[in-house]
Parts: sequence; C-alpha cells; structure tokens
Amino acid sequence: MDLATLIGIFGCAGAVFYGIVSGDQGMAALGNFWDQASILITVIGSFMCLMTMSESIGDFVGSLKTFLLTTKVMESSEGETIHTIIDLANVARKEGLLQLEEAAGDINDEFLKKGIMLIVDGTDQELVTSILETELAYIEQRHSKKVAFWDNLAAMGPAWGMIGTLIGLINMLKLLDDPSTIGPNMAVALITTLYGSLLANWIAIPVATKLRARNRKEIMLKEVVCEGILSIQAGENPRVIEEKLKSFLAPSARNEVLGGNEQGGDA
Repeated sequence: MDLATLIGIFGCAGAVFYGIVSGDQGMAALGNFWDQASILITVIGSFMCLMTMSESIGDFVGSLKTFLLTTKVMESSEGETIHTIIDLANVARKEGLLQLEEAAGDINDEFLKKGIMLIVDGTDQELVTSILETELAYIEQRHSKKVAFWDNLAAMGPAWGMIGTLIGLINMLKLLDDPSTIGPNMAVALITTLYGSLLANWIAIPVATKLRARNRKEIMLKEVVCEGILSIQAGENPRVIEEKLKSFLAPSARNEVLGGNEQGGDA
C-alpha cells in the first residue's frame, strides 16, 4: 500500500475538516457544508460528462479503476532489470543467441521476454527496433488516455461547480423580495463551487500527476529493455552494455542499483 497517497488524501480531508469545525459553530458547522442537490450537480454531473466522453461504459469504469494504481507501491526494478539484461548478455556472448531461449523462460517481464524471443528467432535488428518502439508507443498512448481522464475530471469539477452556483444564484435572485432567504441561498450556491474545487484539487489533479509520474518511470524502464536487447543482438560486450544502461539512471542511483553487480562480461 502506498502510504504517500493515503496520507495525502486523508491529510487533505483532515485539513478541510479542521477548517470547517474550528469556527464558533464547531461540529454544527458541518451541516452548512452538506447539500444533496449540490453534490448531484457537481459530482454526478462531472462523472456523467466524463462517461459521455468515454468510448464505452467499460472504458469509463476502467479509467476510474486506475485510481487504485496510486494506492499500490510501484517497486523499483531498474536494478533487477539491468542485472537480468547483463546476465542475458553474458549467456549470448559465451553460448550464443540461441541459448537465450532457455534463459528467457525464467523472465517475468513480458516485454523483455518478447524482445529476447525476437532476437532468438533471428529477426532483423531494424525490425526488432520497429516492433519494440511500436509497442512502447502504444503503451504510452494507453497510459496517456487514462491520465487524460483525470485531467478532464480536474477541469469538469470546477466547471460543474460553477453551473451549480449559477443555478443557486438564479434561484436566489427570484426570491430577492424576501431578504431573509438571500444568505442561505447564497451559501448553497457557493457550496457547489467548493465541491468542484475539492473534486479537482483533492482527487483529480493528484491522481493524474501520480499516474503521469508512474508512466514516465515505466516507459523509462522499457527503454532500458529496448536498449539492452538491441545491444545483445549487436554482440556488444556485457561491460559496455552495463555502462550504457547505467546512463538511464540518476548518478546518485547508479551505485545503489548496480553497486553489487560483479557479473560483467569477459574483456
């Protein structure tokens, strides 16, 4: 479980809660911030609009489920992936490319396994490059589509909040002959704007930002795999491959990730 996501979400909720109850009314002030019609307009309106924009209901539900990805810890596997590639490079250098088929049987990374099987089958290097780059582009495209869902929600929340506010103001203006209704009606009108701002800044923007960061990390890892596979196919020295793959990492992470690697190839 990703504690950063959970602490952030509940921390924001706690800050808003404290801001509401810290006034003279105390806990009784919570009732001022509950309005069923405003929730219906802002939250339901925003999500229904997103459903309209989705290709299908299944696509809409699938995009919603990506929220769960932000609650899971994304284990860093750069070091493991690079070690695996170097091990495969050693096998290819000492025993030949055909021996990689057996070594690939223990690999869990389907992208890496696919690349290895392509070079084992004797696929031309340009074609291997094209296949892997095409798959990488479509992975990023699918990820971008899910991120765009939350970006759109961040835009829809305040927009539908403003729609609710306008509805409330219209109702208020209809009753201007009764001054006692102005205050309560204005408060209800403003609640929808609050709901829209919370939906955007509490949920949608943080989720989109985190998914975007995870996409960058996954794409970088797959670029490491692509570079490693093409280097193995080209018959490069495992030590050279290691140095090449280390360039994908931040300088501070290189020793930590690969410091224990002593499996460089023979000179």
